[in-house]
Amino acid sequence: MKKILLIDDDPYVRTFVRHALGRAGYAVTEAANGNEGLQLYASLRPDCVICDLFMPEKEGLESIREMRRHTHRAPILAISGGADAYQPNLLRAAKLLGADVVLPKPFSIEDLLAQVTSLCPGDAAETAG
Repeated sequence: MKKILLIDDDPYVRTFVRHALGRAGYAVTEAANGNEGLQLYASLRPDCVICDLFMPEKEGLESIREMRRHTHRAPILAISGGADAYQPNLLRAAKLLGADVVLPKPFSIEDLLAQVTSLCPGDAAETAG
């Protein structure tokens, strides 16, 4: 089963994403902030990461930059819905810092699944090695 690490401080977003990806056959591990996410990234070695940009303790841009310094290099999907006027610039910055794909909030289940499938090709239910 493909492992997804979801880093987002909003419990409603985490529930939405966990249910959508779980129904599609992914195993989702949640982190409520960047510090927790970075710890899980090192131990879990996920197949893909979904990372919000606005979070307490350690925001997403810094978290993405630190994940890219790690020896394990999982694909990263950056998501953001905050600061509407600045959202395109923040998502562009996330790409510059190492996110593979960006997705503005709010997003549909279909858009989420399309992006995750592109980052984690193969059968979601197959065993990750």
